[in-house]
Amino acid sequence: MSLKNKTVLITGASRGIGKAIGLRLAREGANIVIAAKSIEENAKLGGTIFSAAEEMEKAGGQALAVQCDIRFEDQVQNVIDKTVERFGGIDVLVNNASAISLTPTEQTDPKRFDLMYSVNVRGTFFITKACIPHLKKSTNSHILTLSPPVNMNPRWFKGHIAYTLTKYNMSMMVLGWAAELKQFNIASNALWPKTTIDTAAVRNLLGGEALAKMSRTPEVLADAAFYIFSKAASLCTGNCFIDEEVFAKEGITDLSKYSVVPGAQLYTDLFVD
Repeated sequence: MSLKNKTVLITGASRGIGKAIGLRLAREGANIVIAAKSIEENAKLGGTIFSAAEEMEKAGGQALAVQCDIRFEDQVQNVIDKTVERFGGIDVLVNNASAISLTPTEQTDPKRFDLMYSVNVRGTFFITKACIPHLKKSTNSHILTLSPPVNMNPRWFKGHIAYTLTKYNMSMMVLGWAAELKQFNIASNALWPKTTIDTAAVRNLLGGEALAKMSRTPEVLADAAFYIFSKAASLCTGNCFIDEEVFAKEGITDLSKYSVVPGAQLYTDLFVD
């Protein structure tokens, strides 16, 4: 299925995984909508919606940068309205925006708890809701959410219960949408990396430079997303994919080119046993 001239709305696409997915699909000729908060450069994070849009247009796509905090319905609706005005519809939604705080219960304050639920759960739910009427009009619609398979091993709750709950909520919504929207030929899948990914979150919050060197680049998820979107929506829905599984289905087993440091031992990501 060609992505040329398809319109892809990506939350949190000013940097990291969201931006990598946007660039990959822009190379296929897609229209990319960057829905994110960053309009000024942050030294620790890097990138804005405008710099991301410029890169995506250089990559071969059309781009629309719209400042959006998905916690607020009016901002979500503004993104939808501007997307439809510019490109005429929405074919793909990527739920990438997410908040993280890997804190145990006693160290999790209400502000961080509420932020994770507002972004990861509530924000993901309501931007998806807003996109559905437009996805129904497309011929091969996809919703892709960056969340893990629901793994009930207690080790993935211990130490960061609040964050785990929100990410599993996202995955449960994925499965619910797959069943609810199948009649409209809208696919809903989740995607999660087998290894840690070299992002600002890894470098600034999780393990610093040492962990980044044991990670893969965001392009591994971008290519996996491309393969998912290339499938017919009616035949590829209701999955909580690990990126390596997506590549295996394509007959690709050598992922060495995605390693930040060639030949380095890779660190397994959260929620993957």
